[in-house]
Amino acid sequence: MTPPRQDTGAPLPPVAPAVSAAAVESLTTRLRGRLDQAVASLATTPVDLAEDGTYGIRCGADAWVTLAPGPSGTITSADQARCTCLLSPRCLHRAAALAASPVADTIPSREPGPSPDSDPPADPDASPEGSQPAGPVLSAAAVSSAGPGPDPSPEEAPSAKPIPPAGHAPSAEGAAFAEGAASAGPVSSAGPALPTEAAPSVAAAPSAGPALPTGPAARAVRTVSTAGPVPPAVPGRPSAAQVRAAGGLWTAASAVLAAGAVAAGAVPQAELLRAAHTARLAGLHRAEGAALAVVRHLRATRDPQGAHRAHRADELVAALRELLLVTHRLKAADPDPELIGGVPHNHRPDGALRLYGVCREPVVGPGGAGGVVTHLVDDTGRWYTLRDVGPGGPARARRAGTAHVAVRSFLSDHERLSRGGLVVTGAVVAPDGRLLAERGVRATFAAGRPWADAVAATAAPDRPGSGHAPPLTGCDVRIVAAEGEEVLVRVLTGDAPGPTVRLAPAHRHPALAHTANLRRLGACPGLEVRVLGRVDPGRVTTLRPLAVGPVPGAATTLRLPQEWRDRADLGYDLLADAHFPAVAHCPPPPRPRTAAADARPVDSPLRRIRDLVELAVTGGRRAAAEPARDGDRAGHVAALRRGGFATGADLFAALGAVAARRPLDAFGRPARDDQDQYAAQWLATAVYLTGTEAALARGLWHR
Repeated sequence: MTPPRQDTGAPLPPVAPAVSAAAVESLTTRLRGRLDQAVASLATTPVDLAEDGTYGIRCGADAWVTLAPGPSGTITSADQARCTCLLSPRCLHRAAALAASPVADTIPSREPGPSPDSDPPADPDASPEGSQPAGPVLSAAAVSSAGPGPDPSPEEAPSAKPIPPAGHAPSAEGAAFAEGAASAGPVSSAGPALPTEAAPSVAAAPSAGPALPTGPAARAVRTVSTAGPVPPAVPGRPSAAQVRAAGGLWTAASAVLAAGAVAAGAVPQAELLRAAHTARLAGLHRAEGAALAVVRHLRATRDPQGAHRAHRADELVAALRELLLVTHRLKAADPDPELIGGVPHNHRPDGALRLYGVCREPVVGPGGAGGVVTHLVDDTGRWYTLRDVGPGGPARARRAGTAHVAVRSFLSDHERLSRGGLVVTGAVVAPDGRLLAERGVRATFAAGRPWADAVAATAAPDRPGSGHAPPLTGCDVRIVAAEGEEVLVRVLTGDAPGPTVRLAPAHRHPALAHTANLRRLGACPGLEVRVLGRVDPGRVTTLRPLAVGPVPGAATTLRLPQEWRDRADLGYDLLADAHFPAVAHCPPPPRPRTAAADARPVDSPLRRIRDLVELAVTGGRRAAAEPARDGDRAGHVAALRRGGFATGADLFAALGAVAARRPLDAFGRPARDDQDQYAAQWLATAVYLTGTEAALARGLWHR
């Protein structure tokens, strides 16, 4: 027997969705009630990792769970998870271990690449110090696929159409759904493709809570119909099996939405995983990927060790919106082929990749994960990432900024790559822009280029076709004032004064330098800097910067050391007094000559809608009903109407009213479950919010 070694920080192996769902379904009702507590206890349980790759977990005096992943490192069958207790395999210990393990990816392995002997010659621009003999290229630690990241932007592979990113609804379908949400007359949650029954009017529906709004608000409510049998499959339309699979996913996702993230424990997650497996068997790859994304974000949101991660609620809202929108259209037999999707594949770009380092980003992920992501860009504006993420949390994220990256026998580090360049021949790129280490890949270190050339000052926050990875947003700003941990800045747009926006820390953990650097920038009003970061999905007027640099030609700007190459990574480089101009050269900014009425508000009234949408996802239906029971709803609706968001006001009122409604029969008992109607109303509100915020972001950052 292989002697184990105790490693409390070793992550559990990924588990196939069907295996995890089957283990939970095999439990009795009493054991299911104790499952969440058992999963939580495993977070502090030591893990014994043997030399043969098996994992051992002590779950009690007579319970020892063994996980034996296959050659791929994934638990793909039920016999790979065993327990020594008498109830095994229908025991709580085995189900808890599988439920605590990460969900396995669905990206299939690629065929081996070309032989290293057949690699094309190195790029002439490459530095001679990176030229090495044949052998492995990028270490697995340097390009680990673990850890969270931005929503992927897949590129089409020759074998199948890739899955659109979870959380980003295509503009056509989003506009169609949002238009239906505000159109006159009830719209069925099964979609317009199926026959619908006449729904009772909103005013006549029995309710235990407040009455539903009338007028435009009533037209915004998504009325659910009990559609008849699915028509026979026709060419170009989803089959009956696919429609049934989509209906199962819709039901499971609606149950998660009604419960909220705080109550969506292992059992609702297992039901969603089972429905995702059924969708996979039916060929609904996009819906399956969206369901797996929802489960991952649910676990990240419920993870007590992820308190320092930003946008967890936004990520869960985006993933759940994508899942509900896709299944809503599929169960209506929508013929759009984009809804089916395809299995995502890694791809090999033609020719060598000439990449230039842009910046480093610390990563603090769920389950105590931490690391760094180095962002790179090529000559055509396509973005790529080089990841190094593993167990360790914020402390590892801090150390990983200067960690080594093995490029054949040449050793570099993330700091050098972020300020230099890289030439990769025979590259293998994941759908989300990650550089992967596979056979036939060669890399050589190359010189970088000035940051002003690598980062365009007018980069837009959402350009889905600009590259493999979503691009970062860059702009030139002038510091106005500090406001707590945030900084108010004015965007430089030429002669005319630009809008006022906020700079907020990307991570607030004290081990990272984001907050300290922003506090130092806010203490120097009038300073002009170039910032690069991500637009906050919850506030379109807030940018979370990852790096800053001097503005070319500006008199009052940063003075960075030459070895920093005109950039400072806010998560790693600490700004000092020597990097700023003299105090006398940093006067307060001049007062704008425009009227006060022309000044743009820092926060949009849409924040009220986003707060309600996020509250519904995190707290469940009961939490979403609270604004409908107090006097704040009328004030929020009035503020939205004053801001010009009339449709948003109607949707806000309708969502609160539907959440608070509890239909009762003549004896005061719940008459029927309107969970589908509540999910459809939330979906209409979320789609409207996404489209409106995207339009506002384009108008703000395209100046």
